[in-house]
Amino acid sequence: MKTIKKSTKLDNVCYDIRGPIVDEANRMLDEGIDIIMLNTGNPPEFDLHAPDEIIRDIRYNIREAEGYSHSKGIFPARKAIVQYYQTKGLMNITEEDVYIGNGSSELVQFCVQALMNDGDELLIPKPDYPLWTASVTIAGGKAVHYLCDEESNWYPDIEDIRKKVNDKTKGIVVVNPNNPTGALYPKEILEEIVQIAEENNLIIFADEIYDQVLYDDAVHIPLASLTEDVLVITLNGLSKSHRIPGFRVGWMVISGNRKNAKDYIEGIDIMTSMRLCSNVPAQYTIQTSLGGYQSIYDLTRSGGRLWKQRNIVYQRLNEIPGISCTKPEGAMYCFPKIDVKRFNITDDVQFVLDFLKQERVLLVQGTGFNWHAPDHFRVVFLPAPTMLTETMDRLQRFMGGYIQK
Repeated sequence: MKTIKKSTKLDNVCYDIRGPIVDEANRMLDEGIDIIMLNTGNPPEFDLHAPDEIIRDIRYNIREAEGYSHSKGIFPARKAIVQYYQTKGLMNITEEDVYIGNGSSELVQFCVQALMNDGDELLIPKPDYPLWTASVTIAGGKAVHYLCDEESNWYPDIEDIRKKVNDKTKGIVVVNPNNPTGALYPKEILEEIVQIAEENNLIIFADEIYDQVLYDDAVHIPLASLTEDVLVITLNGLSKSHRIPGFRVGWMVISGNRKNAKDYIEGIDIMTSMRLCSNVPAQYTIQTSLGGYQSIYDLTRSGGRLWKQRNIVYQRLNEIPGISCTKPEGAMYCFPKIDVKRFNITDDVQFVLDFLKQERVLLVQGTGFNWHAPDHFRVVFLPAPTMLTETMDRLQRFMGGYIQK
C-alpha cells in the first residue's frame, strides 16, 4: 500500500512551542504527573483573565454576530483600530486599511502568502517568533535571519540587516516588543530599519502584539508612525494585552507608501475573502478593548503582578551560576543564556527534555526560535509569584548538578 506523506513544503517547518517535547509533557500529564507548562504565553492558564466588560460585550452582541461579517471585519471594530493608531501618531489610515483576523497569526500567513514567490526572501529576526519563518517556508520563500545582539540589549544588528539585503529580498520583519527576548527597540534603531527599507524598496512587517505590555515606564513607538515613504503592515491583537488568546482576535493595518502596492493589497484581499470573515463574536470585543482604561497597566506598572514576575525571573536567573539574562522591557518572556562549556551542553532539545523529566517544568529551547547555538532557552513569566519562585527553585536545583551526557 502506498504511504501517504505530508507535503514537502513542510519539510523544514518547525514550531517547537508546540512540538515533540510538548507531546512528552502531555504524555506525562496523562499519567497524572503535574507539569508547569511554560511553552506558550497563555495568560488565562495562569489566572490572568479578560476584563469583565469584554465578556459582557460578547454576551450582549452574540445575536448580532450570527452571520458573516465583511471580510475585513465589522465597521465599529475597524473604526476603533483606526482611532487607536491615530492616538499613536499614525494619521493617514482609514477603515479600509484595516483587516481583522483570527488572531494576528492568521494574518501573518495571509500577508506572507500574498507576497512570496518561490525563492523570494524575507528578513526575519534571530531569535525569531517561529511562525514567521514557518509561514515564509510554506509560501515557498526563504527566511533569512538577521542577528539580534544580546550584548546590545537584543537590538537588531543594523549592519547584519544591510549585508543580507539582496535583489530577492521582499521585506523586513520587526517584532517589537520582542518575543522571545522581551527587548523594546529605541527610536534610533527603528529609524535605521526604515531607512534600509526605503533605500531597497522593501516592505516592513511590524509585529507589535505586545505594544501595551511594557515595564518601568518604557514607551513603545509604532514603527508605522515613523514613515510615509515605506509600505508598512502592522500586526496586533488582544490575545496578550487583554488576556483573550482563545478568542482569536487580531488585526493588521496597511499604511505608508501604497502607490506601488495595489496588486499586493489585492492579493491580501483575496486571502481574507477566501475565508469569508474572521470570528465575528470576538470582533465585538475590539471597540470596548481599545477604548477607555487599559487594565493591562495594573499588571505591568511598578508593583503590578507582571512587573513582579518579570523581576523575580530576571533576578533569580542571574543568581544561578552559569546562566545570564538580559532584563526584558516588554512582553512576557526572557531568553537566558547558558554557559554550555560549564554544563557540556551540545543539544538544547535534550537540555529542556532533561529538565522536564527531572523537575516537571516545560520550557522551549533556543533553537526552537531559530537561534543558531544550543545555548539559550525561553522562560514565560506568567505564573503567579509563588509558582514562579518554585519554578526558579527547580531550575536552580537542576542546574546545580546538571552535566549533559
